[in-house]
Amino acid sequence: MPARDEAERLPRLIAALASQDWPSPLPVVVALNNTTDASREVLDGLSSRRHDQLVLHIDEAVFPPELAHAGSARRRAMDLALELLDGDGGGVLLTTDADACPPPHWVSANVAAIDRGADLVGGALVLDEAEPAPALVRARWAALAAYWAEVRRIEDELDPRPWDLPPRHGDNTGGSLAVTAAAYRAAGGVPLRPTGEDCAFVMAAQAAGARLSHPLDVWVRVSPRTAGRASGGMAAAMARLGDPTSDALLLPSFELWRERALWRRDLRSRAGGDALIASLEPELPPMPCDFRLDAPAATEVAA
Repeated sequence: MPARDEAERLPRLIAALASQDWPSPLPVVVALNNTTDASREVLDGLSSRRHDQLVLHIDEAVFPPELAHAGSARRRAMDLALELLDGDGGGVLLTTDADACPPPHWVSANVAAIDRGADLVGGALVLDEAEPAPALVRARWAALAAYWAEVRRIEDELDPRPWDLPPRHGDNTGGSLAVTAAAYRAAGGVPLRPTGEDCAFVMAAQAAGARLSHPLDVWVRVSPRTAGRASGGMAAAMARLGDPTSDALLLPSFELWRERALWRRDLRSRAGGDALIASLEPELPPMPCDFRLDAPAATEVAA
């Protein structure tokens, strides 16, 4: 995982990884980037105390301003992890964020999904109940979860995929991704993008033939904090949810999602259709966000 100035949060993440129901020791790469706090010292201490459960590989890098972003950081972390795998081209890479908290079965559930035939596995994002969050944020998060569940239902009805059958979620972000080493290489690694590097990687992997799966038993807790390190990341999304004047609940209508599912189904019927979808979809114009999701207003939540 990449990490930047996360000295306070790294102990919880490392403890979660040390508690995995996976044969010890689990190799973990932490790529510190442009860090100015005590993250290295914290990790060195954790490494000595957790050596029976984890083998921590700690890397430090200072990227120039034009590359000091999430894409560079995650790519470095993933590339370093790839180097640790055996030279036979096998193995599985998993990535998460420094402020996430995976449950004890996170690694094993991801590997099980790979064993069932997936090349790429997205994990669901669950708002961490252990961290304080405004009531408005939690209410809107729940409303969005219901919205995306309906989108998944539409997709599963009109354009089912045999390797990603319901019940499933729809998240595939850097908070929880697993990918085979072969699929990672075929995708060309994580794109050097300042934001959205995770989604761009997922599309590139699918364009290269990777089969993406979203099993319900793969999930991580994510922080509801509103101040984060990555521009345009999860913290920014939390801030929008907590702002009653934001457009966070303006979304594409379900009819637009039906049209998109039918478009995908038509392409998927062609030879190489899955890769074609992954190649063409990022070039489509953004869907109009003209549907306002029904969720409690700030005054209703406060009451």
